Amino acid sequence: MKRSTVAAGAAAALALTLSACSTLTGVISPADARNKATDAAHHGRPVDCSKAKCVALTFDGGPSAPTPKLLDVLKKEKVHATFFLQGKGHTEKYPQTIRRMAAEGHEIGNHTWSHKDLTKLDEKQIRAEIEPVQDDIEKATGKAPRLMRPPHGTTNDDVSKILKKFGLSQILWSVTAKDFATTDTDLITKRVLDQTHRDGIILLHERYAGTIPAVPGIIKELRKQGYTFVTVPQLMSPATPQPGKVYRP
Repeated sequence: MKRSTVAAGAAAALALTLSACSTLTGVISPADARNKATDAAHHGRPVDCSKAKCVALTFDGGPSAPTPKLLDVLKKEKVHATFFLQGKGHTEKYPQTIRRMAAEGHEIGNHTWSHKDLTKLDEKQIRAEIEPVQDDIEKATGKAPRLMRPPHGTTNDDVSKILKKFGLSQILWSVTAKDFATTDTDLITKRVLDQTHRDGIILLHERYAGTIPAVPGIIKELRKQGYTFVTVPQLMSPATPQPGKVYRP
């Protein structure tokens, strides 16, 4: 299957997921946010993604027992990723791993306490999904997240308004390997390579068995294709993520 066909299919699937929710307005791509930033100066910034061919590697649902192994890989490859952390059984259990993520320069975001569809919850229930994860991460790192990823990518304007109160912007994705449904490392690698494009955001889950073994090959091949790996905020720099906004490549 051609890469353009796979990418188009993934984009259509995500669009269908979002359209199934109630109203969602104001979605912007990281590249558009970057290009519209009033501060166009990149002096002193490690990467200028208006010139470099950038991509963001992101991981959902940790930290978990395998996460340190992934951090070892990223450290060896000198890649900074963005981690969207889940609460129950994760942030409460592995604070030392969260501290390591922060110390090694990774961006840390919120992925809710128990991975519920936020569009099906009222404000009190949404707060119960967000607050404890914010607290756990702030206790571990001294800094509350500014990014979050809604479970399943389902969101709407009502959710956005509540998340704005927490100072959170929502980060969606353009590449998914569906690694939760396979342990085939080669297949995970192929799916990522087939869908990746400039200014893309890759979604993976390190707790699934086939994923961490795929990461070195993904990094190696995308670097061969001229990609530079950045965190999500670096992808949109000099713009900064705005609370209540939804970003999707």
